[in-house]
Formats: sequence, structure tokens, C-alpha cells
Amino acid sequence: MEISHQRRLFATEKMGGRLVYWFQAATIAAGIVLVLYYRATNVPAAGEGRTAWLGMLAAEFMYAVYWVITQSVRWCPVRRRTFKDRLSERYEEQLPGVDIFVCTADPHSEPPSLVISTVLSVMAYNYPSEKISVYLSDDGGSILTFYGLWEASIFAKKWLPFCKRHNIEPRSPAAYFSESEGHHNMRNPKEWSFIKNLYEEMTERIDTTVMSGKIPEEIKLKHKGFKEWSSEITSKNHQPIVQILIDGKSQNAVDDDGNTLPTLVYMAREKRPQYHHNFKAGALNSLIRVSSIISDSPVILNVDCDMYSNNRDSIRDALCFFHDEEMGHDIGFVQYPQNYNNMTQNNIYGNSLNVINHVEMSGLDSAGGCLYIGTGCFHRRQILCGKLFSKDYREDWNRGIKERGQEDINEIEEKAKSLATCTYEHRTQWGDEIGVKYGCPVEDVITGLAIHCRGWKAVYMNPQRAAFLGVAPTTLAQTILQHKRWSEGNFTIFLSKYCTFLFGHGKISLQLQMGYCIYGLWAANSLPTLYYVMVPSLGLIKGTTLFPEITSPWATPFIYVFCMKNIYSLYEALLSGDTLKGWWNGQRMWMIKRITSYLYGLIDTIRKLSGLSKMSFVVTAKVSDENEAKRYEQEILEFGSSSPAYVIIATVALLNIVCLVGGLSQIMAGIWNMPWNVFLPQVILCGMIVITNIPIYEAMLLRKDKGRIPSSVTLASIGFVMLAFLVPIV
Repeated sequence: MEISHQRRLFATEKMGGRLVYWFQAATIAAGIVLVLYYRATNVPAAGEGRTAWLGMLAAEFMYAVYWVITQSVRWCPVRRRTFKDRLSERYEEQLPGVDIFVCTADPHSEPPSLVISTVLSVMAYNYPSEKISVYLSDDGGSILTFYGLWEASIFAKKWLPFCKRHNIEPRSPAAYFSESEGHHNMRNPKEWSFIKNLYEEMTERIDTTVMSGKIPEEIKLKHKGFKEWSSEITSKNHQPIVQILIDGKSQNAVDDDGNTLPTLVYMAREKRPQYHHNFKAGALNSLIRVSSIISDSPVILNVDCDMYSNNRDSIRDALCFFHDEEMGHDIGFVQYPQNYNNMTQNNIYGNSLNVINHVEMSGLDSAGGCLYIGTGCFHRRQILCGKLFSKDYREDWNRGIKERGQEDINEIEEKAKSLATCTYEHRTQWGDEIGVKYGCPVEDVITGLAIHCRGWKAVYMNPQRAAFLGVAPTTLAQTILQHKRWSEGNFTIFLSKYCTFLFGHGKISLQLQMGYCIYGLWAANSLPTLYYVMVPSLGLIKGTTLFPEITSPWATPFIYVFCMKNIYSLYEALLSGDTLKGWWNGQRMWMIKRITSYLYGLIDTIRKLSGLSKMSFVVTAKVSDENEAKRYEQEILEFGSSSPAYVIIATVALLNIVCLVGGLSQIMAGIWNMPWNVFLPQVILCGMIVITNIPIYEAMLLRKDKGRIPSSVTLASIGFVMLAFLVPIV
């Protein structure tokens, strides 16, 4: 046995390509130093573009600082590999219980048929069913969502044995049956067709009910839970609701093969207009308390309602880290990447997160902890409840497995409801020292930071088969909204007492502190980007030079830094799974997000910290209409509305094409009485921005579909371009 215990349950491997990385990092660093030196020592005289030049120096200095910070996660990224067979050999009879939290908030933005596919996928893990408890938190308090879960509890009796009998992947019925070839490998095609028909009939009933907005009276008689809803209930004003749809500890909770079913619980915490509910963080904290009464498992997995399980062994992979005899005792959580199943081939909106998943998160892992990203994460329950790291601490993996006693299920539900009231947390440490932290739009990131600062490490697990797959935004508006929330939340952390350089000082490594700031400074990077895509172009048309002559030796570091940074960016993207065109689309979206999402995030953070606005949380819609979906599949940018963000995008695009045409005309006409090569760097920069914005020009001038840029946006942007020309470049 001692020999067996010396065999690790997981391995850590350094990623390759270090020589290529160190070469580009060292040479780019030297180039950046030369660029800043040139800027600082060649400031023009007043009235000759001095202010614009100093602005360029400030923008390039901010870029340089941010580049240094981004290198913190590229020094030595690692990958993890698990040995599930060893886990089974040593711990199969003592595997711990796992509580799985699924969160939803709106039955229209997050349709119940989508939610229940996620629920069914996590109920069907390759893991003892009696040790799985699934909790659905419905922050919309909707009877429609409860109805969908009730339907899922019935379908699970056939779906779970079907999954395990045939070892199918994925175990989300929506994802599985969408694969047309799925039944080809099935020994019994009739069974496949039978289960598929049952699933389609169920989803049709759910979708029809959601569209009508009413539950048939005969359905309401089939479960006592429907009595919780009355005509007075609204999504923002209702009592706590806890319903155990499947009691895994009951002898009657079995599937069609006679095997125990996982516990399945619906929870809608109490909502009252006079009480702040703390958004998703409040829901998760209610789930922690409610689950402690029902199952109290030592391991908690939380997933978003659109992130279904795509790998049946994810629980066992995570337990390889927690149970490792040599290093498992200091691991607080195991984070899986956020992957999507609806990405277009060329990543039109830059939402694949491939470089973040394959490079940056792996680099954070090597520094002692990756980010907690709010979904696809396994936590120790004690960690979420504020436990400090101690070398002497040993987890009680048997908690929650013991028999519950003779307590009636109705009594348990009533106890659980008392833990999900609006007033339960008053004068307690919940949301501060206990549970998920409050007061930040990215409650997950700040909670993970607090866990790291309490001494715990985290592990990033990126298996060959993705553990979870979700739904990425399929329109530009959804993408801008999502990244606005992320950038605002991370910038709020950076400006608060939880800034990693302050809160993490002496608690976590400098490398990890810097790694957190990559995302904390997303919003701040909007300012130099906005400056860089406008001022050099205006300088071109006004005859103000802002770069060294192309024939000057000082042009070399500018050209080298620009080219090498983009070449290495392409190298990372291709290694992470992007296509060449996908990388190019990502560069466009990098610019668009910085001048819209991140700019809004910056402004809203400042307004909130100044007391001019309050924190809000907007759910990103998971559905699009048929025409939008078709354009997304065709990789056509979606506009279609008169959003202020589109005005900014269109203004920058128009400004650059007008400056390029106007500047070239004046250079060829010899108006500025200067050699043409003096302006060549600005012509190249302006030309690159124009090429990047070609889809924007098409949406403004050529397209006729409903996803084009509205005329009102084009006219507004023309007005702003005219105003921009009035700004002196001095």
C-alpha cells in the first residue's frame, strides 16, 4: 500500500516553446525601452504637436506597463494530467459527496429547456449517483423554470441509465441528440429513437408552456411544489421556495434500472423590493446554506445554466487533486476553462477565449493559483465558508454521506427555506468573510483572490476533452455587454482595497498579483487605445508628425515592437486552436472592445466609486432570433440597433478612412512641404485601422439586411467626425 500511495494522483508538466518566448520577450522589452527613450528625448517645441506627442508618450508608457504585466503568466505555464485509475484503486469506496450548483435568473433570457439540459448533464456523471446532489437556483422565482425541472426529474429516470448503459458523451440530451451521427454507434437504434422522442416531446411541452406563460392545471396537481406560486408572486417579490424533487436518500428515488438517482433540489431564495439581493453571489451563498441542510457534501461544483457537462469524468479528475497525498491538502479549488460549443470557425466576435484558456490560465496556475471564473469550478465547501489554510487541516471527506435519520422531507424543506430568507444574513459575515463576496460585478474573481490570500492554492485543469461547454454571445451587443461587465468588475477590484498589490502583498506571489492585474486593467487600457486610433490619424490630415521618419534608425524599434508583438500573438493564437482569420477577427474585436466595453466599464466604475450610480447586473441573453443566428453562422457582424457603442465604432472607422484619404491627397499634393516618408508611419497605422474596419464600412454603406448599422448611427458618427476635425493637434 505504501508503494501505491507514493504514486501521485496528478502530474504537472511545463509547457514547451520557452526559447521562442524568451527571445521575443527580451527583444520586445529592449524595443519598448528604445521607443520610450525616443519619445522622452525628442519632444517637439510648443505649438508643433507637443501636446499630441506627450499624449503618445503617455499611451505608449501605459501599453509598456501593461505588456510587462501580461508577461507574468507567460514565464512558465504548466499543464496538469490526472490518473483516475489510481484514484479508483485507493479511494473508490470512500469517494466524497458532491453538491452541484446550477444558477439561472430569467426564463426568457435563459430558457428552461436549455437549463434542464445542463441539469441532466451534471446528474449523469460517471460517479456514484447517491453521492451527487444537484441544486438549481432560480433567481427569477419562475414557476416555468420549476415546471421544467419537474419534467427533467421524470425524464432523468430514463436518461441516466441510457447514458451509463452506453457510456455516451456528452450527457446533455440537447447536445447529444444534436449530433446527427450519435445513433450510428448505438447497438440498439430503437432505444436511441425512443429516448430521443421522449426528450423532444418533453422540450416541446416545456417550450410551449413557456410561450403561453401558464402551467396547465392538471400538471399543478402532480407535485406539491406548484402550490408555492400564487398570483401575487413576482420575480422580485416572493417568499423562499425550496423543493426536493428527487430525494437521493429515499428508497423510492430510483431510475428505470433500479439504480439510485441523484438528489435534485429547486431553490428560489426570498426576494423583497426593500432588500438588496446581491445578484449571483447572493444566490450562491443561499445555495451553500440550503445544501448544508440537505446533503452537506464536502465538495461543491458550480456551473452556469448554459454550461453543460461535456466530460463524464470531470468529478474524478478534480478529486485527483484534492485527494493527492503529497500536495492535495493545500488545494482549495480546481478550475476548468470556459469553452463554448457554438463558436464559428473563425471566431467572429473573439469569444473563444483560446489564448486565455491555453496560455494565461496555465501561467496563473504555475504561480500558485488560477482565477475562479464563476463556472466549472470545484471547491472544498470549507474553503467557501471562510476556512484559513493550515498545514494541520485534514478534510472530512465522509461528511454528508452519513444517513440523514428519520427527519421528514417537508421538515427539511422548511428548515432550508429559513436559510434562504432576505434577513438571514443581516449582522453576519456572509458575503464578506463567509461565502462568495458581495459588492463586485465579478464576485467570482474577488472570491478566488480572497481564497488565495487565505493561503490556499488553486489548480487549473484543461483536459483534452472539454469538461464544460456553454453558449457564447452570438451578437456584437451581447459581446459588448458581457465584456463591459467583466472589465468593470475587474477594474473595481483594482481600485478597491482588494487590489492585488495591496490585499495580496505578502500573501501571494508577485507573479500572481500581476496575473490578476491583466484583467484588472482591461478598462484602463481603453484610454490609450482610443487615443492611438484617433490622434495619429488626425495628425496625418493636419500635418503633424508623431513618429520618426521611416528612414530613421529610430523607426526600427517602433516597427520591431509592432511586428514582433503581432507575430507572437498570432503564434499563441494558432497554438491555442484559432485560425489565421480567427486571429485577425480577434484583433478587430480587441480594438472594438477597448473603445466600447472597456471604456464603458471604466466610466461606470468611476461613477460607481463616486457615488453617482449603483452596481447592476445584467444577464447576457442566451438566445437570438432566427435572422441573427443565421448571420452569426455566416460570420457577419450584427448591429441592427442605434446603440451609443455603435456610434463610437462607426466614428473611429469613418475618422480613419477620411484621414487616410485626405492625408494621402495632401501628401501627394505637397501641401505640407515635407518629405512623404515623414508621414509614412502614420499612413501605415491609419491604413491598418482602416483594413481592420472593413466589415464596419460594409455594415454602414453596403449591407441591406437588418443587421446593418442604422442610418441614424452613421449620421451621428459623421457629426462626431466633423467635430473631431475641429480639435487642434498641438
